[in-house]
Amino acid sequence: MAWVILIISGMLEAGWALSLKASEGFSRLWPSVTFVVLLALSMGGLAIALRSLPVGVAYAVWTGVGASLTAIVAVALFDEPMSILKIVSLVLIVAGIVGLNLSES
Repeated sequence: MAWVILIISGMLEAGWALSLKASEGFSRLWPSVTFVVLLALSMGGLAIALRSLPVGVAYAVWTGVGASLTAIVAVALFDEPMSILKIVSLVLIVAGIVGLNLSES
């Protein structure tokens, strides 16, 4: 169950990062509120997952999921460029997450 919570928390990390961008430096109310809520939920989930997972692996997975999802969604929402190098790099992040997950088995 800790892994599920951790993955969801990583997804929420992407949500708060994207909300932070949408808040335009906290100048827009609702994206700013969304940022705070998603940040609290993401950190809370990470804290719960850390009750039973090692911190090094859990933190790496949490940030990897968040960073990968943020990069993918930012291409669609914020017209950020996508390149072969970016795709390969995202695949490597996902491979690292899978490897870390397997290392705990």
